[in-house]
Amino acid sequence: MSQQDNLYTTMTRPGAALRLSLMLLLLPGTLAQQKVNIMVLREEGNAPAEQGLKAAIDYLKKNQAEGVVVDRMDVMVIKKGSDIEGTVNATCDLMDGAITASKPPHIILDMTTTGMMAETAKSFTRALALPTFSASYGQEGDIREWRTLTSNESKYLVQLMPPGDIIVQAIRDIVRTQNITNAGIIYDDTFVMEHKYKSLLMNLPCRHIMTMVEATDNLVRNQTMRLKNADIVNFFAVGRQKTISRILDAATANGMFGRKYAWYAVSKDDDDVQCGCENATVVYLRPRASADTRGRLAMLQKDFQLTATPEIDSAFYFDYAIRGIKAAGTLAASGAYSNITYIKCEAFKEDNPPVRPDFDLLSALKSVAMTSTWGSVKWGGNGMTFLDLPVTMDKFLILRGKTADRKTLGDWMTGMPGTFMFKAGQSLQDYQAVTVYRVTTVQQPPFVYKKINADGKPEFYGYCIDLINEIKLIVNFEYEISEAPDGKFGTMDDNQQWNGMIKQLVDKQADIALAPLSVMAERENVVDFTVPYYDLVGITILMKKVKLPTSLFKFLTVLEPEVWICILVAYGFTSVLLYIFDRFSPYSYQNNREKYKDDEEKREFNLKECLWFCMTSLTPQGGGEAPKNLSGRLVAATWWLFGFIIIASYTANLAAFLTVSRLDTPIESLDDLSNQYKVQYAPVNGTSTMTYFERMAYIEKKFYEIWKDMSLNDSMSDVERAKLAVWDYPVSDKYTKMWQSMQEAGLPTSLEAALERVRKSTSTSEGFAYLGDATDIRYQVLTNCDLQIVGEEFSRKPYAVAVQQGSPLKDQFNDAILKLLNQRKLETLKERWWNQNPAKKMCEKDDDQSDGISIENIGGVFIVIFVGIGLACVTLAFEYWWYKHRKGPQVADSSKVVAVRELPHSDTKANKANFSTQYNGRDGYNISPVANPW
Repeated sequence: MSQQDNLYTTMTRPGAALRLSLMLLLLPGTLAQQKVNIMVLREEGNAPAEQGLKAAIDYLKKNQAEGVVVDRMDVMVIKKGSDIEGTVNATCDLMDGAITASKPPHIILDMTTTGMMAETAKSFTRALALPTFSASYGQEGDIREWRTLTSNESKYLVQLMPPGDIIVQAIRDIVRTQNITNAGIIYDDTFVMEHKYKSLLMNLPCRHIMTMVEATDNLVRNQTMRLKNADIVNFFAVGRQKTISRILDAATANGMFGRKYAWYAVSKDDDDVQCGCENATVVYLRPRASADTRGRLAMLQKDFQLTATPEIDSAFYFDYAIRGIKAAGTLAASGAYSNITYIKCEAFKEDNPPVRPDFDLLSALKSVAMTSTWGSVKWGGNGMTFLDLPVTMDKFLILRGKTADRKTLGDWMTGMPGTFMFKAGQSLQDYQAVTVYRVTTVQQPPFVYKKINADGKPEFYGYCIDLINEIKLIVNFEYEISEAPDGKFGTMDDNQQWNGMIKQLVDKQADIALAPLSVMAERENVVDFTVPYYDLVGITILMKKVKLPTSLFKFLTVLEPEVWICILVAYGFTSVLLYIFDRFSPYSYQNNREKYKDDEEKREFNLKECLWFCMTSLTPQGGGEAPKNLSGRLVAATWWLFGFIIIASYTANLAAFLTVSRLDTPIESLDDLSNQYKVQYAPVNGTSTMTYFERMAYIEKKFYEIWKDMSLNDSMSDVERAKLAVWDYPVSDKYTKMWQSMQEAGLPTSLEAALERVRKSTSTSEGFAYLGDATDIRYQVLTNCDLQIVGEEFSRKPYAVAVQQGSPLKDQFNDAILKLLNQRKLETLKERWWNQNPAKKMCEKDDDQSDGISIENIGGVFIVIFVGIGLACVTLAFEYWWYKHRKGPQVADSSKVVAVRELPHSDTKANKANFSTQYNGRDGYNISPVANPW
């Protein structure tokens, strides 16, 4: 055993002062040094503190030029799990023993870290007014027993923060400067963080979780996954290099790297970051040791066995012990202890505690001249005194378990707050976690469309996607969008369990629900809604647009084909009969020409003339000259009577035929739908529309039960009960009946199933009507020409974006949506996705029966005209051909054309008589008497 070891062991025994004096006299080269008595309070297992203290004592003994040496040292080792009373008693025993030996401690070196034992030590030293130099963890106010020190007490109860207490302040500065709103801090036993739960990120708008690393790799994976599920995206791994590697490996297994995550590592070690990460970017902070520091550490490790790790802690406790002992030596040499009276624990009186009015340990500590191993002390008050350490910031890019890139960003100088000293062109901005919110949605055109790209990845677009992109530009975030697993908006079952997008928000599986989501009271109980981004939208009715059949020859369908055949037969028969009567009657014109030769109208009723007469008799123009014979006239009169009856019947039936379709009263409202039974109706199962009707039926039922209970309430007076006695139920049961009808008709399972049932409808008075959100139905009408909206909207509600309950996104989105509203961008979105929608179809204009008969129903009349004109043209051509080619020789020779001469009026009759003889007697002329062209 060395002489230093003998000294260290001897000082803890009774009579140590005498033995120390004798040994100093026997040691060669010994100079007169100030002897100091110390009491050490430390926790079991703090190897850097234990080795640092021993190395400091050995160093002072070996280096006599320091002018101080430890005479007596009492050490109180506090074991884990010790009770407060036992610790106090053991400490009092040590103090009482030192006082009894007339060797009370000049200074208490308090090496306790934090917790109840540390507070017990502070209470002990303050109560007995013992000059104390503490190396406990804690910022200003963290040490409860020293929170209310008087100015005098602050001079001899002094704290110096260990390196681990100030290095982690870099986390606060990173959070503050990078505006981080959430953080997960995982640390190991090389850092004391219990007291930091409150103080580290105090007064910063950052939701954080601080937890000690678990023991096994599986537990660490579960630990990091819990942080991920808590929506933490900024992580700080604090500890030795091996601990950081374990945490990073667990994060890799859980997929916690990428642009939406940011990783920072803080360590006291000097080793580089190493892990089996596939692709990880880590900002690594560690204290930088200068060349002088490296040389001094090497000397201490070699000469004084200061080998405990972390090295910075060992160096800190070494410097701390040197500074404390030398300060006590300075005070002892100046006679500062001559006026100090030490009392034993049993003599302590709470109402008359000892005081040290003129004892200034703080100034002595500040004035100590020494070579700092790692960094000088920046003095402040308790909780504000720390080492001035440069902390290096490096960026590590790790690919497939190997460091692919390393870049030094700069230094962080310790302080509260500290100072970032970045190299040119470097900052932490590039390594921030990009805020990526999880968006859940449901397909509902035109608000949300979905398509699969060539790479197989889904792409969403539509009104809502444009909306969140506009909000993103204002709020500055990124998002990942996915469809709700069950494709539902969110309804609550009888067990108060939610489905759809609302379930994902409640279960913290999504941050934003983006869709045409109606604001409902029960939804507001579990999620938060932003201000509405769309007009009030209600429920309406969708029905098939039944196109009335049209026919160009609709006027022919007034009478059945058999009737038209009978009319044609009657026409032919009457024409033939009229011809026969005129041919054989002795009083007809063709059989009695001389009798009617002076009549102006001379009409010979041959078959062609009879057909013309019967046909024109049915028109307003009439048939012209009637037959001369009485029998023929009777036939004509009979035909006229027949024609009058037929025309009157046809006209009346045509008017009725064109009017009967207008008498079919269509469904125009919800009341019309509820008051009929031919058209079935229902909403899609599980939608808010279904909930509306179900709830309205339930309310009617409850109202009925309340009314019935009131009517049958025996506690009411007869007069009051009589007022409730009515023949009719005072509240409508419309929705009860409608809900029952819906259940009987069967609720469609999807919108596609509902549309299929609607399209199978045969008319507006039979089939199926779909009830749903007006925007759903309006879009179907926009993109389908066979569907129509019926009636007005009812139960109108706004559309809004939903977020998790208590989420800060609510206020941010509210501001953004109001700004977009003021900029009229929401109107632009509505115009783009409704009026200018690429899927919009240009449908034919609906027939408005109030506008009269359409061309589709009366166009056949015009066809008849063109057909008649065409036949006339064909007949004219035939006539020209007939008379030119068949009778051409009689009129073709122009030299034989008769020259008509005007005869004198006096000889008119004579000339008329000789006309036929004169001209017919010539060769080549045969002029027939003029007659009817038919």
